[in-house]
Amino acid sequence: MMKNRYLPTVLGLYFNYIIHGIGVIIISQNQNALMEQWNTDLTGIGAVISMLGVGRLIAIVFSGPLSDKFGRKPFVYLGMTTYVIYFVGLVYTDSVVVASFLAVIAGIANSFLDSGTYPALMESFPQNAGTANVLIKAFVQIGQFILPLIIGFISNQNIWFGWSFLIAAVALGLNMFYMWRMKFPDKDNKDAIEANETEEKTVIQAVQFKEKPKFSIEGVAFVIYGFISQATFYIISQFVNTYGAEVAGMTEAAANSLISYYSLGSLLCVAFTAIVATRIRSVNLVLVYTFFSFLSVLTMWLWPTQMIMQVGSAFVGFFAAGGVMQLGLTVMGEMFPSGKGTITSIFYTFGSLASFAIPNIATWIANRDMRGIMLFNTVIAAIGFVIAIVIFVRYYKVVNVHAENVKN
Repeated sequence: MMKNRYLPTVLGLYFNYIIHGIGVIIISQNQNALMEQWNTDLTGIGAVISMLGVGRLIAIVFSGPLSDKFGRKPFVYLGMTTYVIYFVGLVYTDSVVVASFLAVIAGIANSFLDSGTYPALMESFPQNAGTANVLIKAFVQIGQFILPLIIGFISNQNIWFGWSFLIAAVALGLNMFYMWRMKFPDKDNKDAIEANETEEKTVIQAVQFKEKPKFSIEGVAFVIYGFISQATFYIISQFVNTYGAEVAGMTEAAANSLISYYSLGSLLCVAFTAIVATRIRSVNLVLVYTFFSFLSVLTMWLWPTQMIMQVGSAFVGFFAAGGVMQLGLTVMGEMFPSGKGTITSIFYTFGSLASFAIPNIATWIANRDMRGIMLFNTVIAAIGFVIAIVIFVRYYKVVNVHAENVKN
């Protein structure tokens, strides 16, 4: 990967996700100052944050196909530009309504970045696409690690809170300047085709097929998997502390620490997957990760003790939240290589739908029987494992795994 000619481009793409990680939590990290500026309370802050998901869902439906048509670079730049508007706008507005609109803009920015970045990474590293995609999570985590440090410094120095927003905006502006002349693989491939340089066409395809994949089978399976994989770790991230306290009988402090075990597992998986995904096919990792995710959730439902909850939270973080969703998208990109922007939109649209549907269902269950929330997640994880088996079987049925141009 280090010798790849698109590495300078990829570094710029990854840097964007450091800023994206900052953008996701910057409202909650500055909530006290923003409540005063916007003349609102925590409910208003929560409403603004929820608009991030609305914006993402609005744009992800169309941004992928347009990325296939107009190229990756324009959508990366659209994402960067709209994020700058978000950061600058939030810090200068005094209206919750305007802030909500800007949060929608940020959700749209996230969709633009995804629609340009994921396809570009898969096209830049066709033989190591799993590693390339999973590393995005690492850079998001870097951003979410850095921001509290920045805010802590600003607070200790009694500096205006808005500098945390402006620093992010300026960093994006500098990255836009850095990436201006960078080459993108889809543009190079188009130029090669126009010049009849057919040997360059393999840049966007890492597999050869024994038979053509069927969207009615593989495509539908991936769509369901996009929904399920998002739902599995979302339930844990939102309810594990309450479940630990009410069902496992943990103290409040011990229950709250479960999210730390979950986050640690996620970070370890990113590092682990970045290494092994260069040697093991992504489809194999999807099957293994989904199976152990199911076992982890099942164990937390059957034997909810403090130790089981701690280990289980770390395991769910590792196997469900540490990059399996990105690996699923990678495999889908291998099986449908001609429209990576479109499949990114399709895959993440259903992941976004899970973010809307699952909280409502899960909250309804939790209000009636907290233990039922883990049973619900066990059923979801079991369905995910069945879908992963379908994907695994169909992959080896249609993909020529012995082709010389496939390297894992």
